[in-house]
Amino acid sequence: MPPVLGLILAGGLARRMGGGDKVLLPLAGRTLLERVTERLAPQCASGVALSANGDPTRFTGFPGPILPDGVPGHPGPLAGILAGLDHAAAFHPNVEYVASVSGDAPFLPHDLIARLAAARDKAAIVLAASGERQHYTVALWPLRLREDLRAAHVERGERRVGGFIERHGATVVRWPVSRFDPFHNVNTPDDLSAAASLCEEIEEAAG
Repeated sequence: MPPVLGLILAGGLARRMGGGDKVLLPLAGRTLLERVTERLAPQCASGVALSANGDPTRFTGFPGPILPDGVPGHPGPLAGILAGLDHAAAFHPNVEYVASVSGDAPFLPHDLIARLAAARDKAAIVLAASGERQHYTVALWPLRLREDLRAAHVERGERRVGGFIERHGATVVRWPVSRFDPFHNVNTPDDLSAAASLCEEIEEAAG
């Protein structure tokens, strides 16, 4: 498997949750960020980084660098992905890929990076899906796309992650949705309540 840097995307404004840092919300006794990091970090030999804006000290305890957007105005996930690619190019010369995940997905598969990496072929990007839904922010991004992403996002104003992916092509890796969706997103208070119930079920099943 190629060297991979994990990137947790947490630069959004969380409007549906009333604003603030969604990743710092408590979920069954721990923050969303702690749960996402616990799932992702062991899969990334080159470590993890957090895409987030504002004062980085509020993420004390996170085991990697905090990367602000290089584009002002909270322009969306593409800015965070570009920041992750730039960081990898500057500080991780052996890294070939950045694996982005949503900061509000606390049930990420333990085999996420291995399966994405194994699916690499001629398509530039490898994308996760569950059921019939593709997850544009859960993907493997090659560093060779860095300058093209910069041109699309900074120079041409591209904001849609899906649009960038469509232009370059992607291999899609699907996970089944059985007892729960492994890419369940916490976007609303109801989603947070559902995630808390899932945490209890998973922990009870684990013994």
